[in-house]
Amino acid sequence: MYDFLKILIIFSVIIILIRLKLNIGYVLTFASALLAFLFKMSLETIINTIKQTIIDPITVKLFFALTLIRIFEIVLREKNVLAVMTESARAILKKKKAVIVSMPTLIGLLPSLGGAYFSAPMVEESTKNLRMSQEEKSFINYWFRHPWEFILPLYPGILLVSAISHLELRTLIISNIIYSLLIFITGFILSMRGIKGEVEKSHKKVNKHYSYHPYWSFIPLILVLFIVIVLGIELHYALAVTIIPLLIFYRYKIPHIVRILKHGFALEVIVLIFGVMLFKFTMENSGAVAKLSKFFTDEGLPLLPISLILPLITGLLTGITVGFVSASFPLLIALSDGAKLNLINLAFASGYIGVLLSPVHLCLVLTKEYFKADLWGIYKKIIPGCLVILICALLLYNFL
Repeated sequence: MYDFLKILIIFSVIIILIRLKLNIGYVLTFASALLAFLFKMSLETIINTIKQTIIDPITVKLFFALTLIRIFEIVLREKNVLAVMTESARAILKKKKAVIVSMPTLIGLLPSLGGAYFSAPMVEESTKNLRMSQEEKSFINYWFRHPWEFILPLYPGILLVSAISHLELRTLIISNIIYSLLIFITGFILSMRGIKGEVEKSHKKVNKHYSYHPYWSFIPLILVLFIVIVLGIELHYALAVTIIPLLIFYRYKIPHIVRILKHGFALEVIVLIFGVMLFKFTMENSGAVAKLSKFFTDEGLPLLPISLILPLITGLLTGITVGFVSASFPLLIALSDGAKLNLINLAFASGYIGVLLSPVHLCLVLTKEYFKADLWGIYKKIIPGCLVILICALLLYNFL
């Protein structure tokens, strides 16, 4: 019980500090220090955790991915490519709502670190001149990029579930399809209520490079998607391969290249990545997640509430799908004497709800930071959507 209260205190501190609009990177660094203190981590473990945070391949990949996304975005924005892309999407999709959600939905196909930061400027561009709060824009960018992790084998979470449970991947995907559909349905219900009809035909004069072929504006984005999804190359490499030809095509001179590199390698990015990764590794190395799992088993709770609560809380604390799957699923399968589809389906839905609600979920952090939105304002839309998914999961638990 004592360990559970410690985690509750840390989680509450994170929420309070974020509500005070403090930089999330600094908030999570402070939360990591508090975590180390409350769980009495040794000095040696703390030092090793900091080293692990700095040199871990995920930290390095995340740093380069976010840096290159910022560079990619500023080039596309400066050269009016984002505006042309939005105009092209208007011409293809016609409906206002479809245009707005198209980019986060499309880029959500990428199982990439920092993908939400990729689609955010496109959502901003497509919602210009619309009466829409920064919180609603944030919700759209965040929510509509997240239906795929339930069903897309490109994401490691569902692959890990299949490996641990020994259930067929196809079976897991079919049982999860309803959750993906619910994300789309609840997203349209909870946002863009006053937006109807088709987009107005634009009379803007597009960028000179696309004056005859405006759909060519999608080439940089399609190239990134192709390299990542088809060729299986990681996002930071894909971005580098795409950015270099763009700099040549737009004839960027050395002073301008230096300027956009400074924009990419920003202190706020370094602090953000360090804080998120430090908190993740501190959670693991302090034993907080393991002790939380032990608490539930020692209390002798029935299997159903454990299947709901344990993945939900580990999802909240880690903010990543592989985090709650690896931390809770082996224990749940052992308690239930084997993997049962209804139990796995419920636990995955519950854990993913925790990830969607997590204040350390990178997509949420990046989206909030980009739009400078109020976190509680975003939660007001996320929470009802998550409740719908939870109710559906409980119904499916009995049906399956």
